[in-house]
Amino acid sequence: MQSVPLLSLSIWTPIVFGLVLLAIGSDRNAAIVRAVALLGSLVGLAFALLMLPGFDVSSAAPQFVERAPWITRYNVEYYLGVDGLSFWFVLLTAFTTVIVVIAGWEVIQERVAQYMAAFLILSGLMIGVFCALDGMLFYVFFEATLIPMYVIIGVWGGPNRVYAAFKFFLYTLLGSLLTLIALIYLYFAADHSFDILAWHKLPIPLSAQILIFLAFLMAFAVKVPMWPVHTWLPDAHVEAPTGGSIVLAAIMLKLGAYGFLRFSLPIAPDAAHYLSNFMITLSLIAVVYIGMVALVQKDMKKLVAYSSIAHMGFVTLGFFVFNSMAVEGAIVQMISHGFVSGAMFACIGVLYDRMHSRQIADYGGVVNTMPKFGALFLLFAMANCGLPATSGFVGEFMVILGAVQFNFWIGLLAATTLIFGAAYSLWMYKRVVFGEVANDHVRELTDVNSREFFMLGLLAAFTLLMGLYPKPFTDVIHASVVDLLAHVAQSKIPVAQ
Repeated sequence: MQSVPLLSLSIWTPIVFGLVLLAIGSDRNAAIVRAVALLGSLVGLAFALLMLPGFDVSSAAPQFVERAPWITRYNVEYYLGVDGLSFWFVLLTAFTTVIVVIAGWEVIQERVAQYMAAFLILSGLMIGVFCALDGMLFYVFFEATLIPMYVIIGVWGGPNRVYAAFKFFLYTLLGSLLTLIALIYLYFAADHSFDILAWHKLPIPLSAQILIFLAFLMAFAVKVPMWPVHTWLPDAHVEAPTGGSIVLAAIMLKLGAYGFLRFSLPIAPDAAHYLSNFMITLSLIAVVYIGMVALVQKDMKKLVAYSSIAHMGFVTLGFFVFNSMAVEGAIVQMISHGFVSGAMFACIGVLYDRMHSRQIADYGGVVNTMPKFGALFLLFAMANCGLPATSGFVGEFMVILGAVQFNFWIGLLAATTLIFGAAYSLWMYKRVVFGEVANDHVRELTDVNSREFFMLGLLAAFTLLMGLYPKPFTDVIHASVVDLLAHVAQSKIPVAQ
């Protein structure tokens, strides 16, 4: 399979299908549009899955590599490859695209072709981010993801969609401009090369490393998002359609966290160690403070959005305690968060489609009329607060173990996420689902249909599979994490200094 361009097929298949949908472009052909969108997402997933049997878990080197000249004058290459750090995110992105197409199957009635096309194109671009091994190619994919998501929020979003779309776009674009400067610096330092793996070996003075690290931090911290540049996320989630929220939480937040693994840590290891206490502090603020903020939310989507910020704070904490248990745990947590947060937003979307309200106070006693939904929603709420035997527990437990190994008090503070997670997740679940039927609107609710049950059932299966048997996930990650930490442990400050 190494000879077949599976990465290119995974990237460009959904994009081509998206362009076909734009060409169809009429709501009169809505049934055809939905079928084409589903076919495109399934074919893209199939190409991603074909890499699974051929992936060598013992190797930290890039696999399924594709390399061709692109802009020869500036040595920009079409250079793709995946390793243990990126492999699962390619599959997660392709899988999430299928979920999003199913989620919008009946809900979206206007501009169906454009809606589905935006998600398919976005899917291909996000996979491109995880596969790119050329700095400029990475930057093009990284920035291009903003356009379809901006359109998704701005066209199919809620009443304040234009404000939320602009805020999302400006925050993420401005954060990325400093990254471009860092990429240009590295290009000249590497003798006119955009090869990311060559950048990993560059000797760089500490002062330059710190500036490079901070430049990358501006882009990746906004994308994660880390406190205090997190304020765009709740607005974007609240206004985005259900599919937009699923992709935003499940995949787009991971682009920033992945950037730390691919750029910040290996390119500027001395700066990463020098600024590690700063990064750990920001991460712990996200875990503790944002967890408290989530507790007081009245809007279900805002609560889960703040929950995502707290969980991603957990991820960045794992990166900067520099041991394999914590880093592997952080990556597992990213994958799990893709399933669990996507499922939480899908559940909120199921309720919103019926009652057109996300306010917790408008619900109560939902289990009386939607028992199947109540059972699935409970599983995801439990996974969101880290219940053992769910995927949410595995990553959090590994990060806490690694954090305690680094510093007991940091590990103790990190563990508070389990308490806050249980508090806001279960309190929301209790008020929405349990109790007597609150009003006539709840009394008239109908349980999940076969399409919704299939979508939530798939997410539930992976949430349980990963929680009960995480070994396949950690096996793929392990070699690349060990190699990354060995690299980060070595100083890159030139000997002459």
